[in-house]
Amino acid sequence: MLAANIHPISSPSPAVVEKSSSFALSWHTAAPLAKFKPNRISTSLKSSLQSIAVPEVDKDATSAQTRVEILSEALPFIQKFRGKTIVVKYGGAAMKSEALRASVIADVVLLSCVGLRIVFVHGGGPEINQWLGKLNIEPNFLNGLRVTDASTMEIVSMVLVGKVNKQLVALINKAGGTAVGLSGIDGRLLMARPSPNSSQLGFVGDIVSVDPTIIRPLIDNNHLPVIASVAADSTGQAYNINADTAAGELAAALGAEKLILLTDVAGILEDRNDPESLVREIDIKGVKKMIRDGKIAGGMIPKVDCCVRSLAQGVRTTSIIDGRLKHSLLLEILTDEGAGTMITG
Repeated sequence: MLAANIHPISSPSPAVVEKSSSFALSWHTAAPLAKFKPNRISTSLKSSLQSIAVPEVDKDATSAQTRVEILSEALPFIQKFRGKTIVVKYGGAAMKSEALRASVIADVVLLSCVGLRIVFVHGGGPEINQWLGKLNIEPNFLNGLRVTDASTMEIVSMVLVGKVNKQLVALINKAGGTAVGLSGIDGRLLMARPSPNSSQLGFVGDIVSVDPTIIRPLIDNNHLPVIASVAADSTGQAYNINADTAAGELAAALGAEKLILLTDVAGILEDRNDPESLVREIDIKGVKKMIRDGKIAGGMIPKVDCCVRSLAQGVRTTSIIDGRLKHSLLLEILTDEGAGTMITG
């Protein structure tokens, strides 16, 4: 019988996190978003990644020799992460665009096939808004959080758990993976409590504890858990949980090697008005200074806080990457330069 392994959520304490190699990628097709400067990535691997991401390139023109050279160059990265748990939070543009969704699905299946233990966490804001509109319910937000009354919570559960989750499971399975759909309610995976602002936010919850018992046998047997960010309290009342927060706490409870948040920006920028000022790697101390200086603000703050909290609980590295780039997960994991900002302890 499996013994429960419940991880209470507590305030983070400083932890030393092993520093990994820095990530950021030169990407010619992403010039309107951010111009990354080439660094250590090899010519053949860079060319291959560009050919993967740009549909106009004739892939048949790539010689067999070039392909095997590219696979050979990926070997050290596969060896580094093989058998390690990687938690991916999926959302933003990568969720709204059919082409980007296909790219992310292909990435997680490939990474799973070469031995990485992927845990896939998702929200579904646009889908929720769409269904609220069909029911003539006006979406309402407070400080970036969805105000969730009883009727809205019912829609959130139906859309996230019943629709979005199963669509993603079907897409991953169709692509050759073996996905299993869950929510935070299943197996008491995530236990919730009302947000301190529950009088204003309604059924928006904070995570009290994480019990990954139900997930471990899945990833041990090469299954790919797909988790909707809905949780319940001890009475069974469902709560809407921020997907970034859910991914971060799951990464900590699973002792993940890496947490990756897909976003709609290039990463952390030294100058928020300059997309070329990407910060490729930064530690917790540097992040806190950027927040104090006002360089990190708005919607980036909760994402950064999520990364810092995960690092403090033992996750080795975290990354905020550009989900608008095709195959950004492969760029982040299988190259030296990646697709966004890596935060270390």
